[in-house]
Amino acid sequence: MAIVFESFQRDQAAHGLPLLVAGQPERTVAWHQGEAVSAARFMAHVQAIAAQLPPAATAVNLCEDRYAFLVAFCAIALRGQANLLPSSRAPQAVAEVMAAHPGCYAVGELALQNPPPHYRHLPALSVTPDTDDGCAWLALPSDQVVAIGYTSGSTGVPKGNVKTWGSFHASNAGNLRMLHAAVGKGFHVVATVPPQHMYGMEMSVLLPLLDDVSVHAGRPLFPADVAAALAEVPAPRVLVTTPVHLRALIESGVALPPIAAMVSATAPMPVELAQVAEQRYGAPLLEVFGSTETCVFASRRAAADEPWTLFDGVHLHPQPDGTQVRAPQLDEPMTLADIVTLHDGGRRFRLRGRHADLLEIAGKRASLGDLTRRLLSIPGVKDGVVFQLDDGDALGVQRIAALAVAPAMSEHAILDALRSAVDPVFLPRPLKLVDALPRNETGKLPRAALLALL
Repeated sequence: MAIVFESFQRDQAAHGLPLLVAGQPERTVAWHQGEAVSAARFMAHVQAIAAQLPPAATAVNLCEDRYAFLVAFCAIALRGQANLLPSSRAPQAVAEVMAAHPGCYAVGELALQNPPPHYRHLPALSVTPDTDDGCAWLALPSDQVVAIGYTSGSTGVPKGNVKTWGSFHASNAGNLRMLHAAVGKGFHVVATVPPQHMYGMEMSVLLPLLDDVSVHAGRPLFPADVAAALAEVPAPRVLVTTPVHLRALIESGVALPPIAAMVSATAPMPVELAQVAEQRYGAPLLEVFGSTETCVFASRRAAADEPWTLFDGVHLHPQPDGTQVRAPQLDEPMTLADIVTLHDGGRRFRLRGRHADLLEIAGKRASLGDLTRRLLSIPGVKDGVVFQLDDGDALGVQRIAALAVAPAMSEHAILDALRSAVDPVFLPRPLKLVDALPRNETGKLPRAALLALL
């Protein structure tokens, strides 16, 4: 096994892309258990774990600790295998992904009570293995599939999307240009999103691998934990988060160490929330736009309600059913369901909703996104969503439903407030009050979970 593994490594180095850019042995890749982890120590862990992995084509990376995820991600890739990234670590989601990839195994740093089949419990990463190898020469073929990321299921069944090492290098270049322009080089990331999500992958896994960036190993969710994680890394600090997490952070009143920038994705960022965040924390909020299919390809300052600016080499072509995306990380054009209007010679755009979100009832038009925004603007509504049901009425019109978190309000009061802003044909019925929306780890709302609440 060792001979085969070493031969595979030499072949990678001969004609591939670096696994670790800015690979000076002493540079910090991650902050783990209160300590700085150097590139040399990181690569020693990667090679030790890679030598222990079984032969297979794919492996489900279930690591919750971000440093363990980084090590496992690279070790799996060094074995010529692809990381399977389910939309959730829930047993059913993991089982569905494993069923679609016969012969795969799973890895994680936790001793699970009910592990999935062929689960490999990774050893503790507190001791640095002995190794005579350097870290700069390790590389992967650009066309090697290193990950298969699954969509969140917010619009239906999660779908797998293949990512090669070359495509990750290409997509990461746009993120780096954006962040270098905002905060310079050599920054440190704290992320509230899981590394299995493509946004988390780009902002907390690829950045420390492909630039002089370090990442905190935790995934803090509660405001005090976010503040503590930020305090454990040096300046300049970049907080990678979502609108849901950012709103909770602001409402908590917890003070944060100085941060250089905030990055947000996974859901539209309300202008008002972005403005409060920038004022509270004294840092720009960079909202990024992309998908599991495309990776990030545009950004904007949400607080200024700017149009989205495309990354270099990206071109959009509006279609009847959405928008075609051409980008350096895509081998062929990809059509998304988002409807856009182009500005400034096609280099900037405004988002007008998703094709699937557009409603037409009784000759009138609206969008689910705008209806949700109006629901959330009602004083007393803490969270909410408007969505369309699958079954139509006697005339074939699909009914509109809504879920709202509003502890001090009644359903009638919310509907009365909506009547002043929404045409009666678009009033959601049913509208149901719930204690909390079934948001996943990135704040998205899987459609199946919404329907189950009704």
